[in-house]
Amino acid sequence: MASDAGTAQFILDQLCPLDVRVRRMFGEFALYCDERVVGFVCDDELFVKRTDGPGDMAADLPLGRPYPGAKEYLRVPGDRLENRDWLQDLVRATAAAVPPSAPGRARGGRSRGA
Repeated sequence: MASDAGTAQFILDQLCPLDVRVRRMFGEFALYCDERVVGFVCDDELFVKRTDGPGDMAADLPLGRPYPGAKEYLRVPGDRLENRDWLQDLVRATAAAVPPSAPGRARGGRSRGA
């Protein structure tokens, strides 16, 4: 089931003023913070990468897979999405612990021999 754009927008609103954005991928959304992929919005739930960054604040979060075959991520329950300060701290700490995303390849035509 694809995630609703309204769910992704709510999460972005909760994370404001962090440098966050989402990108639609296969009906779901990748969540970026500081140009690092920190999680996914899948089936209208937020999944955040497991890192050492958040420490104890993430210790009680359940684990889940955002899509079949994925590694386990921290599944953020709905009541935690409502806690703006906590959510911002979680995403900020995760972004600090995730390496920057690799730059995408340049798009455009291939050069062809004469």
